[in-house]
Amino acid sequence: MEKKNNKKGFTLAELLIVVAIIAVLVAVAIPIFNAQLEKSKEATDIANLRSAYGEAVAKYLTDGSITAGTSLKVGEFTYDVSESGGNIEVTAQSGKSKKYSEGKYSEGGAASKSGT
Repeated sequence: MEKKNNKKGFTLAELLIVVAIIAVLVAVAIPIFNAQLEKSKEATDIANLRSAYGEAVAKYLTDGSITAGTSLKVGEFTYDVSESGGNIEVTAQSGKSKKYSEGKYSEGGAASKSGT
């Protein structure tokens, strides 16, 4: 009686190599994913500031002025609005100092970036 030597499947070494390759790919992908996530949050913040600025301009054009201490709620966020000589500035009420004024976005006193 002849016994068939039918070995199918992968060896332990092959499986360990595949697991190691997957671990390296994950280790590379996580920082890239986190960076993209942060960029998307920044883009959302700027879009929300621009929306609040648009509402503030509409309020200014409708009422003729903006009183001190005016707040606007856009979505789930609240923004402080100030006006001086026709210049409207919207500031986020959060831990970060983010402002939007006349098409310019600035964060914590940094140089303004174009918000349009």
